[in-house]
Amino acid sequence: MKARAAIFREIGGELSIEEVDVDEAGPDEVRVRTSACGVCHSDLHFMQGSIGGPRPTIPGHEPAGVVESVGSQVRSVKPGDHVIACTSMFCGHCAQCMLGRPHLCTDRRSCRRPKGQRPRITLDGAEIHQFADLSGFSEVMLVHERAVVRIDDDVPLDRAALVGCAVTTGVGAALNTAKVAPGSSVAVFGCGGVGTSVIQGARLAGARQIIAVDIHPAKLDVARHFGATHVLLSGDEDPVKAIKGLSGGGVDYAFDAVGNTKLSAQCLYSLAPRGLAVIVGAIPAGHKLELEPGHFYVEKSITGSIMGSNRFHIDAPRYLELYRQGRLDLDAMISARVGLGEVSDALAAMEAGEVTRSVIMFDGA
Repeated sequence: MKARAAIFREIGGELSIEEVDVDEAGPDEVRVRTSACGVCHSDLHFMQGSIGGPRPTIPGHEPAGVVESVGSQVRSVKPGDHVIACTSMFCGHCAQCMLGRPHLCTDRRSCRRPKGQRPRITLDGAEIHQFADLSGFSEVMLVHERAVVRIDDDVPLDRAALVGCAVTTGVGAALNTAKVAPGSSVAVFGCGGVGTSVIQGARLAGARQIIAVDIHPAKLDVARHFGATHVLLSGDEDPVKAIKGLSGGGVDYAFDAVGNTKLSAQCLYSLAPRGLAVIVGAIPAGHKLELEPGHFYVEKSITGSIMGSNRFHIDAPRYLELYRQGRLDLDAMISARVGLGEVSDALAAMEAGEVTRSVIMFDGA
């Protein structure tokens, strides 16, 4: 099947819109007509070389769409179903999967086509790689069955797409990784799509104080909408000192939603004794995190969070039910809707801090 897609070839290069060939679904695969795909910082990090991966590649990993066809062994979805796709596919048999941690699967390669088989996506016979095993910047996706989850047809697919990454990553970091306690205090560094999702997760958990930190004033206004009780413009004051002043000595939880070593350290330093700092954003490869060891003597901790410690097939439907109830705001997260040909502009707007989330809308969506 022919499909238009945004292809990335060289670090620092531009995306090109080209027509690729998407293969028929194999026994355990699902072919999806993409309706919407969010534009995430991880796509930009990949294109800038901060995240490794083979090329040429179709980026995009926050998609939703409608199933076109399924393989002979697929039972969880059928043609016509609305689905969200997520990079957290899992093998189901490794130790991490068996321990109930599918987001840490150690054998996701078993969900890919074996070497020697025809690639899922080709252009003039040559393989086009799938970023995050999805490639959502394409009119059609071909993915493993475990990369998708069926959702109810009444959920708008542009909102549902956000659950594929930003919402799952941010809300999950608060609820699953940190397990924010009711009545606690929280600081969130970075108020983009992931940061606002962390704020929403902390609000859902019952945090009494949520302090949002960003360098863009407009993003702090957005943070208030999503549940921040206090905001700090980090360029105007020392955020660690300000957070300690607002919280009476330090917060219980702090989240780096950007992926910046300076912010990660500030998360640790802004904690109260026995507080927990969570690195949510992707820190570029090769960067080193240096910390003052004295903070560990009051039993502070720092940890990572990958994709919100999710169990996607359980969490995604729950998040969408919270959306139905009006407790999780997906509508206001979308700052702009763009066409596939405008994806480079959407990436630039994200890098400039102009949007919470841009969503690519495909023809017919």
